[in-house]
Amino acid sequence: MKNLKTIVITLIGVLVMIACKNEKEKVNQEQIENPEVSVEETPTQEEQQIGFQKTLTLQDITFEITTIGEGSVSDLIIQPNGLEIDNQKIVLEIDGQVVNAEIEDLNSDWFPEILVYTVSAGSGSYGNVIGYSVNNGKSISQIYFPDISENKEAGVGYMGHDEFAVVETSLVQRFPIYKSGDSNSNPTGGTRQIQYKLQDGEASRLFVIDKISEY
Repeated sequence: MKNLKTIVITLIGVLVMIACKNEKEKVNQEQIENPEVSVEETPTQEEQQIGFQKTLTLQDITFEITTIGEGSVSDLIIQPNGLEIDNQKIVLEIDGQVVNAEIEDLNSDWFPEILVYTVSAGSGSYGNVIGYSVNNGKSISQIYFPDISENKEAGVGYMGHDEFAVVETSLVQRFPIYKSGDSNSNPTGGTRQIQYKLQDGEASRLFVIDKISEY
């Protein structure tokens, strides 16, 4: 009787091992036949490729700025904190990369503006400004930044390679001036500086050219 009991227990153990082996082989076969089936989890934001990261605070309102992605296209994430009503995260797809970000009260209303500077991929490095303005401490709205082609005087000889900076309560854009026949790597026309002021528009706040100078 004792030998019979030992044989039964051994037989049960063997059957359990066979069942586990068959189940494992079934899962492996499903992954081979269905490549989209995967046991791997989707990477979290922390595990994805972070290209730019900066936190800026002014007048008790904070903006966390992050870019995620590889190559020329990435996601720009702006997370506001401290607004009374809407602190919803903003996600924008950008073509190029973020090179810097600044915060300042540009219209002297006691609430900040956040400016994110980007440059396009390629040899031109064409610049752009993505800006948001705080509305009375409650929410934010995007600021319109005009394309340089909208102003004939500003756009003459423009071929990218922009630099942006906040100077007091103005946004300043600088870039080399190209003359006819200049190569992309050798501009010979000096430097143009454009000074913008933030104004209220009909639909949103916008940057308006205040002064153009060359040197």
